[in-house]
Amino acid sequence: MLRFAPSPTGDMHIGNLRVAILNYLIAQQREESFIVRIEDTDKAHNIEGKDTEIMQILEKFALLHESVFHQSEHLHMHQTLAIRLLEEGKAFVCTCSDEEIKADREASKAQKIAYRYSGQCFDVNKEEHANLKERGIPFVVRIKKPTEPIINHDLIKGDSTTAPNEVDSFVILRADGTPTYDFSCACDDMLSGVDFIVRGEDQLSSTPRQKHIKTLLGYETETTYAHLPIILNTEGIKMDKRDDAGSVKWMFEKGFIPDAIINYLLLLGYSKAPKEIFTLPEAIEWFKIENISKSAAEFDIDKLRFINREHLKLIDDKRLSTLFGFADEDIGKLAKLYLEEASTLKELESKIKSIFSPKDFEGEWSDQMRTMEDIILNAPMIDDFNEFKAHIIKESGLKGDHLLKPLRLLLTGAEHGPELSEIYPLIKPYLLEVAS
Repeated sequence: MLRFAPSPTGDMHIGNLRVAILNYLIAQQREESFIVRIEDTDKAHNIEGKDTEIMQILEKFALLHESVFHQSEHLHMHQTLAIRLLEEGKAFVCTCSDEEIKADREASKAQKIAYRYSGQCFDVNKEEHANLKERGIPFVVRIKKPTEPIINHDLIKGDSTTAPNEVDSFVILRADGTPTYDFSCACDDMLSGVDFIVRGEDQLSSTPRQKHIKTLLGYETETTYAHLPIILNTEGIKMDKRDDAGSVKWMFEKGFIPDAIINYLLLLGYSKAPKEIFTLPEAIEWFKIENISKSAAEFDIDKLRFINREHLKLIDDKRLSTLFGFADEDIGKLAKLYLEEASTLKELESKIKSIFSPKDFEGEWSDQMRTMEDIILNAPMIDDFNEFKAHIIKESGLKGDHLLKPLRLLLTGAEHGPELSEIYPLIKPYLLEVAS
């Protein structure tokens, strides 16, 4: 079982999307279930509607899931499991105030050592625990730190060992009764039967804690982990919300298509792909997560533009035309003529819109354009471009630049572009609309 566990606290980042794609891909390879868990327990930072937006994005990328649930739905189960650990003596109640914890942290900082819980609540007896609520004293629940080092094998990062003191006796249930991230995450993975986890390396430090939680809860199923290296921006810094290119929404707005984005993200840090341009179903046949580089990968917008252009070439002509409001394969072919100078849907849309928009008759070639407009409006249907051009020359007397430049402006609305001989057969049925 694999899962994608996003938080509805902001726009989906390409790093999150990369995680979703790889979890789905591996689930397909293993012929196992893929589920979505919306981690919405951070109520203060949740943004209304972001959970729906996440699901819509997954749908655009055809990442089909078996089920979806919100983590907040499992609050009672999280609390029940925390109480069980208390009753089994594997966790304890901590009444240390925020001020005391802060003072301990400051002292550790001053001594230049990592903060560790003081352990002063270890010996609080059960009778005192029972009276805490009655006395109105706030408390948290902490899990007891492990007695042995925690060893983890990561498919990308390799083996690592975490000492008991590094894991520490961390909080699993806050004073308001809500679970901490590591506890709710470990519990839900356990309850859902998730045994293969792919996520970003920024969550690597959570792995020992979550393994410790599952061990104390008696979960014996071995979990496989793979932590993906971070994605860097052009300045060599981890991409974050300040980088427009890091947002999936931004990519859609700029006209990048799902197949190309998937292709690009699967190539990040992956040098053993049998070919450069491929689809997700094709990648399922050969992709091996162990072959992803341990090093961070740099986001390359030019590479993404190239891949996007190649995928646009592969789209069925008629289907491509529907993205510009047509249902005509010739308009799809027309759009592909511009792929030498355009690489996104937005850029292609601008080219098509220029052809079908009213033309500007106020420029340098306005007189010639109006002359040719009248000729075209009264001309018979001419199939061949050379015959069409000859007819214009005969009726107008225009030659050279006085013919070709205004004719290009009249037919395309632009001074440069593909050969008119290639464009004309594709816009011929729309000629009266175009040349006006």
